[in-house]
Amino acid sequence: MTLSSDPPAPLDWKFSQVFGERAPGDDLQDVDMISAIEFDKSGDFLAIGDRGGRCIIFERKDGKHTLNQHHSRHELEQLDFTSTQHPEFQFKTEFQGHEPEFDYLKSVEIEEKINKVRWCATSSGSQFMLSTNDKTIKLWKVKECKVKKVKEMNAHPFACLDNMLLAERSFVSREDKPAVANGYRQEWMEKIAKNASPSQDMHSKAADMEDTAHTRCRKVYAHAHDFNINSISNNSDCETFLSADDLRINLWNLEISDQCFNILDMKPANMEDLTEVITTAEFHPVHCNLLAYSSSRGFIRLVDMRQSALCDHSARILQDGDSHGLKSFFTEIIASISDMKFSRDGRHILSRDYMNLKLWDTHMDSSPVAIYKIHEHLRPKLSELYNNDRIFDRFGCCFSGDGLHFATGSYSNLVRIFSGGDGSEEGATIEASKTPNSRKPLIRTAARARRSSLSNLARGFYRHGHENSSSGSNESSYDLSSRLLHLAWHPETNLIASAAGNSLFMYYS
Repeated sequence: MTLSSDPPAPLDWKFSQVFGERAPGDDLQDVDMISAIEFDKSGDFLAIGDRGGRCIIFERKDGKHTLNQHHSRHELEQLDFTSTQHPEFQFKTEFQGHEPEFDYLKSVEIEEKINKVRWCATSSGSQFMLSTNDKTIKLWKVKECKVKKVKEMNAHPFACLDNMLLAERSFVSREDKPAVANGYRQEWMEKIAKNASPSQDMHSKAADMEDTAHTRCRKVYAHAHDFNINSISNNSDCETFLSADDLRINLWNLEISDQCFNILDMKPANMEDLTEVITTAEFHPVHCNLLAYSSSRGFIRLVDMRQSALCDHSARILQDGDSHGLKSFFTEIIASISDMKFSRDGRHILSRDYMNLKLWDTHMDSSPVAIYKIHEHLRPKLSELYNNDRIFDRFGCCFSGDGLHFATGSYSNLVRIFSGGDGSEEGATIEASKTPNSRKPLIRTAARARRSSLSNLARGFYRHGHENSSSGSNESSYDLSSRLLHLAWHPETNLIASAAGNSLFMYYS
């Protein structure tokens, strides 16, 4: 990626698809909220995880993977296989990735919520994916299964779909258990039935449903972290991956689940001396010996594993040299980096803290290349945001495939998109809805208190001495209850998948 002095032209964004859309008046269940999202390297598959421990996989309709599959004449007529068509996705499979657990030694309940999903290298026509909750990492194999079903002669679409679903359940799972009930499967089946015309041969629909996916857990990597896992990242060698919690980074081999190598340990001899924690970690996309990790103090450290077995003291530090101004109690809290991504060539790093999106050049460690202000309008409300825990919200960020554009989320379910430059431009703002270019008026609401996304360990030394802070104004002109925390950019084209509550919105340009 080469960043020129002249930023690329801004992109014009349009609505593409939505999955899991709520009807007006429907309550949002906490277990249905999307907590992780990731495209694979080809862009043909998209995986999401939710707070209920479920993994849902979507497949590109017109991708290379699906072109060789059998299509009905009706669908072939609908497909436009030109290079100018934006990708569209369809539901592929869903499964229960993690269950609630209880640590009897520490008397702590372990949530099923999925913190991260990461795609691994494809092997023998199967997809592999890592998922993690707070303590346990799992490797999943997603394999295509050719399922021959009896073609139903009844032309009633719902009867045919019910029969196909029963056949799939009995063949794939060998058990008469209900499907995972988060609504994506049911929603997709209803869309198929709705789009089927009365004159359309239901035999062809049955044939289209014959290809299904069988998911199996290959490995379980457990009992290696004392604190909650916040990151997993695959290495470019396709053999190893890292996992990070507040104080440790471990290196794993994909084929060995009962041991790992600790490459970083920030735990002090006396926990009262703790000054920062690890917030995220990523392998370099090209060089398998390099990795980066960020901290709650706003630092990014670049590590070369060839220099030392333990990477505690052999790191280059990227820090904002212009941030040494007037400090307040909130300075370190808002400087904590919540997400970090490498560009495809590894030359640049994109980081997100509470207030800003920052672009770094790995060859320049004194200051970021550009700073894009996201929440500057919230600076007068920091005390209020602290009291209702919103200041600990962890917003994600992502690069475009060519590295020239960047995106992150904000409150009121907004997506902020920028195109190069020095950070002075406003960028594009779209709302997670079917009409992204016509934003609705922001709701005036008081944010509700909630459990912090930041770990209790990190919050401990922020809470100390500031329990009686004034709350400030109770109302504000933004909707703090609607947060767009997770999003991903398609690796080959300008398409963004963003998670708003339990709904997955896609936009293209």
